[in-house]
Amino acid sequence: MKNKMSLPPQEGEARPSRCPDNSAFKQQKLPAWKPQLTIESVLSSFFLIGGFCLSVGVCLILSAKSVREIQIDYSDKCSDCSKLRENSSNWNKECHCSVNFMLKEDILGDVFMYYGLQNFYQNHRRYVISRSDAQLLGRNVNIQKSYCAPFTTYRNGTPMAPCGAIANSMFNDTIDLFYNLNSSVIQVPLLKTGNSWWTDKHVKFRNPKSYNVSSAFAGTARPPYWQKPVYLLDEEDERNNGFVNDDFIIWMRVSAFATFRNLYRRVRRIRQFADGLPAGNYTFRISYNFPVTKFKGRKHVILSTVVWSGGSNPFLGIAYVVTGTAATLTGFVITAIHLKLRKKKTYFQK
Repeated sequence: MKNKMSLPPQEGEARPSRCPDNSAFKQQKLPAWKPQLTIESVLSSFFLIGGFCLSVGVCLILSAKSVREIQIDYSDKCSDCSKLRENSSNWNKECHCSVNFMLKEDILGDVFMYYGLQNFYQNHRRYVISRSDAQLLGRNVNIQKSYCAPFTTYRNGTPMAPCGAIANSMFNDTIDLFYNLNSSVIQVPLLKTGNSWWTDKHVKFRNPKSYNVSSAFAGTARPPYWQKPVYLLDEEDERNNGFVNDDFIIWMRVSAFATFRNLYRRVRRIRQFADGLPAGNYTFRISYNFPVTKFKGRKHVILSTVVWSGGSNPFLGIAYVVTGTAATLTGFVITAIHLKLRKKKTYFQK
Protein backbone atom coordinates (compact mmCIF):
# COMPACT_ATOMS: atom_id res chain seq x y z
CA MET A 1 0.00 0.00 0.00
CA LYS A 2 1.48 3.33 -1.04
CA ASN A 3 1.94 6.15 1.40
CA LYS A 4 -0.72 8.79 0.87
CA MET A 5 1.78 11.55 1.67
CA SER A 6 3.83 10.64 -1.41
CA LEU A 7 0.88 10.83 -3.81
CA PRO A 8 0.88 13.86 -6.15
CA PRO A 9 -1.98 16.32 -5.73
CA GLN A 10 -5.02 15.46 -7.83
CA GLU A 11 -6.47 17.78 -10.38
CA GLY A 12 -8.68 20.42 -8.85
CA GLU A 13 -7.03 20.28 -5.43
CA ALA A 14 -5.74 23.62 -4.08
CA ARG A 15 -2.01 23.73 -3.42
CA PRO A 16 -0.79 25.53 -0.26
CA SER A 17 0.45 29.02 -1.10
CA ARG A 18 4.06 29.97 -0.39
CA CYS A 19 3.36 33.66 -0.62
CA PRO A 20 3.97 35.63 2.61
CA ASP A 21 1.06 37.18 4.41
CA ASN A 22 -0.31 40.37 2.96
CA SER A 23 1.00 42.55 5.77
CA ALA A 24 3.11 45.70 5.64
CA PHE A 25 5.98 44.00 7.43
CA LYS A 26 6.16 40.81 5.34
CA GLN A 27 5.48 42.65 2.10
CA GLN A 28 8.23 45.16 2.98
CA LYS A 29 5.92 48.14 2.79
CA LEU A 30 6.83 49.71 6.12
CA PRO A 31 7.51 53.46 5.98
CA ALA A 32 11.22 54.22 5.79
CA TRP A 33 13.46 57.25 5.50
CA LYS A 34 16.21 57.23 2.93
CA PRO A 35 18.68 60.11 3.24
CA GLN A 36 19.49 62.00 0.10
CA LEU A 37 23.24 62.45 0.19
CA THR A 38 24.24 65.70 -1.44
CA ILE A 39 27.66 67.25 -1.60
CA GLU A 40 26.57 69.98 0.80
CA SER A 41 25.27 67.57 3.47
CA VAL A 42 28.29 65.24 3.21
CA LEU A 43 30.87 68.02 3.45
CA SER A 44 29.07 69.79 6.28
CA SER A 45 28.92 66.49 8.24
CA PHE A 46 32.66 65.87 7.87
CA PHE A 47 33.62 69.42 8.83
CA LEU A 48 31.21 69.54 11.79
CA ILE A 49 32.48 66.20 13.14
CA GLY A 50 36.08 67.29 12.61
CA GLY A 51 35.56 70.62 14.36
CA PHE A 52 33.75 69.01 17.28
CA CYS A 53 36.41 66.32 17.81
CA LEU A 54 39.26 68.82 17.54
CA SER A 55 37.62 71.14 20.08
CA VAL A 56 36.99 68.33 22.57
CA GLY A 57 40.48 66.89 22.05
CA VAL A 58 42.23 70.20 22.68
CA CYS A 59 40.15 70.75 25.85
CA LEU A 60 41.02 67.26 27.13
CA ILE A 61 44.74 67.68 26.45
CA LEU A 62 44.87 71.07 28.16
CA SER A 63 42.92 69.66 31.10
CA ALA A 64 45.31 66.69 31.43
CA LYS A 65 48.32 69.03 31.38
CA SER A 66 46.89 71.04 34.28
CA VAL A 67 47.15 68.00 36.58
CA ARG A 68 49.89 68.28 39.20
CA GLU A 69 51.78 65.01 39.59
CA ILE A 70 55.01 63.74 41.11
CA GLN A 71 56.28 60.18 40.63
CA ILE A 72 58.93 58.52 42.80
CA ASP A 73 60.62 55.26 41.76
CA TYR A 74 61.74 53.41 44.89
CA SER A 75 62.87 50.13 43.30
CA ASP A 76 66.58 50.94 43.51
CA LYS A 77 66.41 53.07 46.66
CA CYS A 78 65.04 50.07 48.55
CA SER A 79 67.45 47.58 47.00
CA ASP A 80 68.50 46.09 50.36
CA CYS A 81 64.90 45.23 51.20
CA SER A 82 64.42 43.91 47.69
CA LYS A 83 67.29 41.43 48.11
CA LEU A 84 65.86 40.34 51.46
CA ARG A 85 62.41 39.70 49.95
CA GLU A 86 63.77 37.65 47.05
CA ASN A 87 64.51 34.88 49.56
CA SER A 88 61.14 33.35 50.44
CA SER A 89 62.48 32.12 53.79
CA ASN A 90 62.56 35.76 54.98
CA TRP A 91 58.82 36.24 54.56
CA ASN A 92 58.32 37.03 58.29
CA LYS A 93 61.19 39.55 58.53
CA GLU A 94 60.29 43.22 58.34
CA CYS A 95 62.27 45.62 56.17
CA HIS A 96 61.81 49.40 55.97
CA CYS A 97 63.30 52.03 53.72
CA SER A 98 62.87 55.78 53.29
CA VAL A 99 62.76 57.98 50.18
CA ASN A 100 63.17 61.75 50.47
CA PHE A 101 61.85 64.23 47.94
CA MET A 102 60.92 67.91 47.70
CA LEU A 103 57.83 69.72 46.45
CA LYS A 104 58.87 73.02 44.90
CA GLU A 105 55.28 74.26 44.69
CA ASP A 106 52.08 73.64 46.60
CA ILE A 107 49.79 70.90 45.33
CA LEU A 108 46.37 72.37 45.96
CA GLY A 109 43.09 70.51 46.08
CA ASP A 110 42.43 66.82 46.60
CA VAL A 111 45.67 64.82 46.44
CA PHE A 112 45.63 61.11 45.61
CA MET A 113 48.39 58.60 46.29
CA TYR A 114 48.88 55.72 43.86
CA TYR A 115 51.27 52.80 43.71
CA GLY A 116 52.54 51.92 40.27
CA LEU A 117 53.90 48.62 38.93
CA GLN A 118 55.91 48.15 35.77
CA ASN A 119 56.33 44.90 33.81
CA PHE A 120 53.66 43.11 35.88
CA TYR A 121 51.37 41.28 33.45
CA GLN A 122 47.94 41.04 35.03
CA ASN A 123 46.42 40.37 31.60
CA HIS A 124 47.75 36.79 31.38
CA ARG A 125 44.88 34.47 30.42
CA ARG A 126 45.32 32.02 33.31
CA TYR A 127 45.92 34.83 35.80
CA VAL A 128 42.76 36.79 34.86
CA ILE A 129 40.41 33.87 35.49
CA SER A 130 42.16 32.65 38.66
CA ARG A 131 39.46 33.76 41.10
CA SER A 132 36.11 32.66 42.49
CA ASP A 133 33.45 35.35 42.15
CA ALA A 134 31.01 33.20 44.11
CA GLN A 135 33.42 33.05 47.04
CA LEU A 136 33.99 36.80 46.87
CA LEU A 137 30.22 37.25 47.20
CA GLY A 138 30.38 35.49 50.58
CA ARG A 139 28.77 32.25 49.39
CA ASN A 140 29.69 28.83 50.72
CA VAL A 141 31.05 27.22 47.55
CA ASN A 142 33.39 24.41 46.64
CA ILE A 143 36.41 26.30 45.34
CA GLN A 144 37.93 23.04 44.05
CA LYS A 145 35.55 23.41 41.09
CA SER A 146 36.64 27.00 40.41
CA TYR A 147 39.55 28.36 38.36
CA CYS A 148 41.59 29.14 41.49
CA ALA A 149 43.96 26.17 41.15
CA PRO A 150 46.64 25.76 42.38
CA PHE A 151 45.70 28.34 45.04
CA THR A 152 42.59 26.57 46.30
CA THR A 153 43.40 24.48 49.38
CA TYR A 154 46.41 23.47 51.44
CA ARG A 155 47.59 19.86 51.69
CA ASN A 156 45.56 19.33 54.84
CA GLY A 157 42.40 20.36 52.96
CA THR A 158 42.00 23.84 54.47
CA PRO A 159 40.51 26.16 51.82
CA MET A 160 42.15 29.47 51.05
CA ALA A 161 40.21 32.68 51.49
CA PRO A 162 40.43 34.37 49.10
CA CYS A 163 41.53 31.80 46.54
CA GLY A 164 43.27 32.28 43.21
CA ALA A 165 46.45 33.76 41.79
CA ILE A 166 45.14 37.35 41.68
CA ALA A 167 44.44 37.46 45.40
CA ASN A 168 47.65 35.60 46.27
CA SER A 169 49.80 38.21 44.47
CA MET A 170 48.13 41.23 46.12
CA PHE A 171 50.34 44.30 46.51
CA ASN A 172 51.21 44.57 50.21
CA ASP A 173 53.80 47.34 50.61
CA THR A 174 52.86 49.81 53.34
CA ILE A 175 53.55 53.43 52.40
CA ASP A 176 53.42 56.37 54.82
CA LEU A 177 54.04 60.02 53.98
CA PHE A 178 55.78 62.49 56.32
CA TYR A 179 56.15 66.26 56.05
CA ASN A 180 59.46 67.66 57.31
CA LEU A 181 58.62 71.09 58.73
CA ASN A 182 61.71 72.84 60.16
CA SER A 183 62.94 70.43 62.86
CA SER A 184 59.67 68.54 63.30
CA VAL A 185 58.30 65.61 61.32
CA ILE A 186 54.53 65.54 60.72
CA GLN A 187 52.78 62.46 59.41
CA VAL A 188 50.44 63.32 56.56
CA PRO A 189 46.95 61.97 57.36
CA LEU A 190 45.83 59.49 54.70
CA LEU A 191 42.40 57.98 54.05
CA LYS A 192 42.38 54.25 53.36
CA THR A 193 38.61 53.86 52.84
CA GLY A 194 36.28 55.34 50.28
CA ASN A 195 38.71 54.60 47.45
CA SER A 196 36.71 51.81 45.77
CA TRP A 197 33.47 52.02 43.79
CA TRP A 198 30.10 51.76 45.50
CA THR A 199 29.13 48.80 43.31
CA ASP A 200 32.26 46.93 44.40
CA LYS A 201 31.50 47.10 48.11
CA HIS A 202 27.75 46.50 47.82
CA VAL A 203 27.39 44.25 44.76
CA LYS A 204 30.59 42.45 43.71
CA PHE A 205 32.24 41.81 47.09
CA ARG A 206 30.59 40.68 50.33
CA ASN A 207 31.75 38.94 53.47
CA PRO A 208 30.15 35.66 54.62
CA LYS A 209 27.30 36.30 57.03
CA SER A 210 28.31 35.94 60.68
CA TYR A 211 28.26 37.90 63.93
CA ASN A 212 31.83 39.13 63.36
CA VAL A 213 34.42 39.08 60.58
CA SER A 214 36.84 36.59 62.16
CA SER A 215 34.14 33.97 62.70
CA ALA A 216 32.91 34.50 59.14
CA PHE A 217 36.22 33.11 57.87
CA ALA A 218 36.55 30.29 60.40
CA GLY A 219 37.91 27.11 58.82
CA THR A 220 39.83 29.00 56.12
CA ALA A 221 43.45 30.10 55.80
CA ARG A 222 45.25 33.02 54.19
CA PRO A 223 46.84 32.67 50.73
CA PRO A 224 50.48 31.48 50.80
CA TYR A 225 52.05 34.90 50.02
CA TRP A 226 49.98 36.84 52.53
CA GLN A 227 51.31 37.87 55.92
CA LYS A 228 47.87 38.34 57.51
CA PRO A 229 44.53 36.55 57.19
CA VAL A 230 41.82 38.29 55.21
CA TYR A 231 39.91 39.36 58.33
CA LEU A 232 42.95 41.32 59.63
CA LEU A 233 43.78 43.38 56.53
CA ASP A 234 42.82 46.53 58.43
CA GLU A 235 43.33 46.15 62.17
CA GLU A 236 42.10 49.70 62.85
CA ASP A 237 38.72 49.47 61.11
CA GLU A 238 36.77 46.21 61.30
CA ARG A 239 34.38 47.40 58.58
CA ASN A 240 37.32 47.53 56.15
CA ASN A 241 38.21 43.85 56.55
CA GLY A 242 37.56 40.67 54.67
CA PHE A 243 36.49 40.74 51.04
CA VAL A 244 35.26 44.35 51.36
CA ASN A 245 38.72 45.75 52.14
CA ASP A 246 39.38 48.68 49.79
CA ASP A 247 42.99 47.71 48.98
CA PHE A 248 41.91 44.17 48.16
CA ILE A 249 38.98 45.29 45.99
CA ILE A 250 41.16 47.69 43.98
CA TRP A 251 43.81 45.01 43.43
CA MET A 252 41.22 42.52 42.18
CA ARG A 253 40.32 44.95 39.38
CA VAL A 254 43.05 43.69 37.03
CA SER A 255 44.79 45.92 34.51
CA ALA A 256 44.92 45.39 30.76
CA PHE A 257 48.51 46.62 30.50
CA ALA A 258 51.82 45.59 32.03
CA THR A 259 52.43 49.08 33.44
CA PHE A 260 49.62 50.39 35.62
CA ARG A 261 48.77 52.31 38.77
CA ASN A 262 46.20 51.68 41.48
CA LEU A 263 44.73 54.13 43.94
CA TYR A 264 46.26 53.57 47.37
CA ARG A 265 45.34 56.50 49.63
CA ARG A 266 43.85 60.01 49.66
CA VAL A 267 45.28 62.91 51.62
CA ARG A 268 42.92 63.94 54.39
CA ARG A 269 42.48 67.69 54.19
CA ILE A 270 42.91 68.80 57.80
CA ARG A 271 45.30 71.06 59.72
CA GLN A 272 48.37 71.96 57.60
CA PHE A 273 46.96 69.95 54.71
CA ALA A 274 43.51 71.56 54.52
CA ASP A 275 44.32 73.06 51.10
CA GLY A 276 46.46 70.15 49.88
CA LEU A 277 50.17 69.46 50.19
CA PRO A 278 52.30 72.55 50.92
CA ALA A 279 55.70 72.96 49.32
CA GLY A 280 58.61 71.55 51.29
CA ASN A 281 60.55 68.41 52.08
CA TYR A 282 58.75 65.08 52.37
CA THR A 283 59.66 61.48 53.12
CA PHE A 284 58.06 58.21 52.05
CA ARG A 285 58.56 55.50 54.68
CA ILE A 286 57.94 52.14 53.07
CA SER A 287 57.50 48.74 54.62
CA TYR A 288 58.87 46.65 51.74
CA ASN A 289 56.99 43.37 51.19
CA PHE A 290 56.31 43.06 47.46
CA PRO A 291 59.32 41.71 45.48
CA VAL A 292 59.63 42.68 41.82
CA THR A 293 63.22 41.77 40.89
CA LYS A 294 62.47 38.28 39.57
CA PHE A 295 60.18 39.57 36.82
CA LYS A 296 62.34 42.69 36.20
CA GLY A 297 59.67 44.99 37.52
CA ARG A 298 59.71 48.49 38.95
CA LYS A 299 57.68 50.14 41.71
CA HIS A 300 56.55 53.75 41.98
CA VAL A 301 54.65 56.02 44.32
CA ILE A 302 52.62 58.73 42.61
CA LEU A 303 51.10 61.85 44.16
CA SER A 304 48.57 63.42 41.83
CA THR A 305 45.57 65.68 41.59
CA VAL A 306 42.56 65.10 39.34
CA VAL A 307 40.50 67.40 37.14
CA TRP A 308 37.04 67.15 35.56
CA SER A 309 38.43 64.88 32.81
CA GLY A 310 40.30 62.56 35.19
CA GLY A 311 44.02 62.16 35.73
CA SER A 312 47.08 63.08 33.69
CA ASN A 313 46.40 60.62 30.87
CA PRO A 314 46.30 62.49 27.51
CA PHE A 315 45.27 59.41 25.48
CA LEU A 316 41.59 60.35 25.12
CA GLY A 317 42.44 63.89 24.07
CA ILE A 318 44.95 62.65 21.48
CA ALA A 319 42.36 60.18 20.15
CA TYR A 320 39.84 63.00 19.68
CA VAL A 321 42.43 65.19 17.94
CA VAL A 322 43.44 62.38 15.55
CA THR A 323 39.78 61.62 14.76
CA GLY A 324 38.99 65.30 14.19
CA THR A 325 42.04 65.78 11.98
CA ALA A 326 41.15 62.70 9.90
CA ALA A 327 37.54 63.90 9.45
CA THR A 328 38.65 67.41 8.46
CA LEU A 329 41.25 66.15 5.98
CA THR A 330 38.68 63.79 4.48
CA GLY A 331 36.34 66.75 4.02
CA PHE A 332 39.04 68.73 2.16
CA VAL A 333 39.86 65.71 -0.05
CA ILE A 334 36.18 65.25 -0.97
CA THR A 335 35.93 68.99 -1.70
CA ALA A 336 38.95 68.85 -4.02
CA ILE A 337 37.59 65.81 -5.86
CA HIS A 338 34.18 67.45 -6.24
CA LEU A 339 35.63 70.68 -7.65
CA LYS A 340 37.84 68.76 -10.08
CA LEU A 341 34.97 66.63 -11.36
CA ARG A 342 32.70 69.66 -11.67
CA LYS A 343 35.25 71.47 -13.85
CA LYS A 344 35.55 68.43 -16.12
CA LYS A 345 31.74 68.21 -16.41
CA THR A 346 31.50 71.90 -17.35
CA TYR A 347 34.27 71.47 -19.96
CA PHE A 348 32.58 68.50 -21.68
CA GLN A 349 29.20 70.24 -21.69
CA LYS A 350 30.71 73.14 -23.68
